[in-house]
Amino acid sequence: MRHFLDFEKPIAELEGQIEELRRTTDAGGIDVAEEVGRLQDKAEKLLAATYSKLSPWQKAQVARHPERPKCLAYIEALVEEFTPLAGDRAFADDEAVVGGLGRFRGHSVMVLGTEKGTDTETRIKHNFGSAKPEGYRKARRLIELAGRFGIPIITFVDTAGAFPGIEAEARGQAEAIARSIEACLEAPVPVVATIIGEGGSGGAIALAAADRILMLEHSIYSVISPEGGASILWRDAAQAPQAAEAFKLTAEDLLRLNLVDAVVPEPLGGAHRDPAKAVSDVGQKVWEVLQPLLSVDGATLKSRRREKFLEMGRHGVG
Repeated sequence: MRHFLDFEKPIAELEGQIEELRRTTDAGGIDVAEEVGRLQDKAEKLLAATYSKLSPWQKAQVARHPERPKCLAYIEALVEEFTPLAGDRAFADDEAVVGGLGRFRGHSVMVLGTEKGTDTETRIKHNFGSAKPEGYRKARRLIELAGRFGIPIITFVDTAGAFPGIEAEARGQAEAIARSIEACLEAPVPVVATIIGEGGSGGAIALAAADRILMLEHSIYSVISPEGGASILWRDAAQAPQAAEAFKLTAEDLLRLNLVDAVVPEPLGGAHRDPAKAVSDVGQKVWEVLQPLLSVDGATLKSRRREKFLEMGRHGVG
């Protein structure tokens, strides 16, 4: 059964009516094809109207939709001969960060991403996509490995943020994130990052300090979650919709501010309504932006990447 968000209730009611009419036909009742067609047309128009004017808070809800394709879905569909690599060679393997070698459009690539999981079991296994220091140290290890062998890096980001537990802080969470960002910036190979759901705080930037940063149309990318920001600014997590508006966290806002390079359109009603198409469209866009980078030497890539992020800082100060 499809999961509907709060603002989709009118759409859910129409689709429920359509399903009920279809069951009537299947059970040998009267032919209701004409009525089904009319309701389908009405539902599609309502869906298009609803998604054409989503608020930032509604975008955040879509970005977190449980049926939205996750990192491993992108890897499975886009990367051939994927071989996972585990561990940070220091403490443990963190399954919130997945990564390994594979082939993308015939080219060897290093693929990294944050995985939230798709059901209760996998969400617990991947810690809901919130990595601990060993996850970011694994990311750094794989980024440096890719640089050593001249292999392009592709990342898929979907995390509410790094794990905030005491044990993570005790093991050097901030340092691990900083080192992962540093590894991205210093990689002598092309780096392409895609925000596929949530891009939260330093936990997202750790895998997104890239030559090209893409965002799915209904994904979000911000310094902190709307709920976290509301708790700090207003001492009230219920003010999350107001925080989402203030943070300028939508793909449209970030493209306008030159903080991301391109927005990948989603199927009507969000990526969760047609995951296969959403994944395919992302793969096409990643290839489109990766191709020109493959012929650029490492020193130039690093220099341009450094200037790209310095310019973001200058823009923010201005």
